[in-house]
Amino acid sequence: MSEPQAGAATPWRPSHNPWAVAMTVTLATFMEVLDTSIANVALPHIAGSLSAGQDESTWVLTSYLVSNAIILPISAWASDRIGRKRFYMFCVLLFTLSSLFCGLSTTLPMLIFFRILQGAGGGGLAPSEQAILADTFLPEQRGMGFAMYGVAVVLAPAIGPTLGGYITDNYSWHWIFFINVPIGLISLYLTSRMVEDPPWIDDAQERAKHSPVDYMGLGLVAVGLGALQVVLDKGEREDWFASHFIQIFTVVTIVALVAFVLWEWREQHPILNLRLLKNRNFAVSNLLMFTLGVVLYGSTVLIPQFLQTVMGYTAELAGMALSPGGLVVMAMMPLVGFLSPRVDPRKLITAGFIMLAVSMFHMTSMYTGIDFKTAMMYRVYQSVGLAFLFIPINTICYVGVPQEENNQISSMVNLMRNLGGSFGISFVTTMISRRMQVHQVFLSAHTANTNHMQRMVQGMAAVFGGRSGAGPGSVHQAYATIYGMMQQQAAVLAYRDTILAMALLTVVVMPLVLLARRPKPGEVHMGH
Repeated sequence: MSEPQAGAATPWRPSHNPWAVAMTVTLATFMEVLDTSIANVALPHIAGSLSAGQDESTWVLTSYLVSNAIILPISAWASDRIGRKRFYMFCVLLFTLSSLFCGLSTTLPMLIFFRILQGAGGGGLAPSEQAILADTFLPEQRGMGFAMYGVAVVLAPAIGPTLGGYITDNYSWHWIFFINVPIGLISLYLTSRMVEDPPWIDDAQERAKHSPVDYMGLGLVAVGLGALQVVLDKGEREDWFASHFIQIFTVVTIVALVAFVLWEWREQHPILNLRLLKNRNFAVSNLLMFTLGVVLYGSTVLIPQFLQTVMGYTAELAGMALSPGGLVVMAMMPLVGFLSPRVDPRKLITAGFIMLAVSMFHMTSMYTGIDFKTAMMYRVYQSVGLAFLFIPINTICYVGVPQEENNQISSMVNLMRNLGGSFGISFVTTMISRRMQVHQVFLSAHTANTNHMQRMVQGMAAVFGGRSGAGPGSVHQAYATIYGMMQQQAAVLAYRDTILAMALLTVVVMPLVLLARRPKPGEVHMGH
């Protein structure tokens, strides 16, 4: 890899205040990340409105995730070819227009088509924004810049279900898409005024014009990641490998992604520069970001699901249990951004994982009698740990990598976070379902026909029977009530098992932090 032109690259500074640039790109980030979670709550309303079955309507979510996953890794290549600012503005425009048409959709195929376009626009936003921030701020200020970006990434999934529930309950599902339009237009205007490409982006664009297009890499990554996203999103509903549909897509995923890695490693002008993974810090930060994605998105699904299915909360109230956690992240991120250039980021990451693990272990004490405050505090404790992870991981991934590779770094790190999120959500839904069955069988085997069970049935039947005594109807009612209690207990145990597994994951990956190299004070991109 060629040495960066340090003398030429270092003097460049953006003509606008870096914080104004950060505010501008964070606006679109928040809009895009919010949209990944806001539609989940509205899905039953969408299905009913468009006369679609529940299984058909899930393609509203899957289609977005598939196109999003395909665009993420190729956004660096697209930025190099047409210029980062131009590519970013195109993505904001595409996301905004497709949001408008999603809201205007009158049939399910029409909505799915525009969700594919919306996912494509959204997939290009996050990597471009992160690369813009990395170039806009000096290395010693980068932590604070990423703090603002991190607030949007972590806060949006937390308030998405609450906002989605409120809008669909009080207005209509169309408005979950319409609200993106004014935000998108403001973002476009501000981007045209505030954001600019540094000289090395222009150089990369000039080089890209004279280099051949890696059509093979482009095709393999699109097929591989698209198929993987379908497997992760549909796997639980289709009973995983019992389904021929999932089997076929799994084979396609493995073949395409293995071929992609082998091809890109040798390709002179790759879509995704996998050789950057030779950099130890970058390789470690990708694994850590994947883990962060698993826990962040997995727990974002798990807590509201527990509150709705086991505790009987409404979607809006369950979402509100997550919201204070988002406020904690907002409060903590500036502190972590302030500490980043002053404290070894490896120590901050270790502290974050310890806090996250402890909060998850504490959460395994959940039971059916917890109140709203306890459920809310589970998320608050997690949020403190999450705040200590996002910024330092993003900081160490740029250490020792040439500045002109910022687009590639941002693409891969964001891809790993999103893939981690998809794996996390899939893992949570599958494990809860499977562990519920295991615990239900165990509880049934240890309660059926025991003396205690018979006394409980007789006592409940007597209560249900009233003056008429314990007849067949009241006995049946007693058994049904006990079965419902057993199902609820099995569900609680399944949730505890799932949380414990995520807590152990955070403990297992913690030693990886030791493999990363500490950045030197004020370190600029050094090259290889």
